[in-house]
Amino acid sequence: MIARSLLLWLHGLGDSGPPNEVRIKTSFTSPEFVNTKWSFPSAPSQSVTCENGAVIPSWFDVHKLPVTAFSPRDEKGVLKAVQSVHKIIDEEITAGTNPDNIFVCGFSQGGALTLASVLLYPRTIGGGAVFSGFVPFDSDTNIIEQIPPDAKKTPILWIHGMADEEVLFEAGQEGPPFLERAGVSWEFKAYPGLDHSVSTDGLSYLETWIKARLRSS
Repeated sequence: MIARSLLLWLHGLGDSGPPNEVRIKTSFTSPEFVNTKWSFPSAPSQSVTCENGAVIPSWFDVHKLPVTAFSPRDEKGVLKAVQSVHKIIDEEITAGTNPDNIFVCGFSQGGALTLASVLLYPRTIGGGAVFSGFVPFDSDTNIIEQIPPDAKKTPILWIHGMADEEVLFEAGQEGPPFLERAGVSWEFKAYPGLDHSVSTDGLSYLETWIKARLRSS
């Protein structure tokens, strides 16, 4: 029997959830996803520093673009946004979905929020997938010490385009050593020529990656 699952997608800066729905859902054609619940929440609108203070949909503040390995991070805003993601996960578990069948995925700013949300969740879930994201914590933070033991069992997939000019590839490359230090299982896939976008190949790989981790009921 195909078990119920949740795929939660977190959009990038200035975007919203619903415009991503058709493309993401239609990319998953395997029968294993017939009982999948899809969630495409939208970030609240707030003033964003890199957009000269303009009020746009944003999970947290972004100080400057492009995002580099050395860009300042809005940790306080990230931690606030994490609470919203955790609430969605909690509600799904309460509704009867096995945590092993819950997957959080996100693009760009949503990818950074995905990473934070998965690593700070108190339970093991199916996995987290980061597309063109970045580590949303400053290098001198003690965030690794705050990662719950069960969260370290949640695998992370990281996909990044080598031609990304919004979140530079060097920012993506920070992911594996950070996850290594945290004791988290990870897989990093670099796509030559890919700019700041979610490719069809990337979504196809994501489907395969999730499918391999789904638990039957």
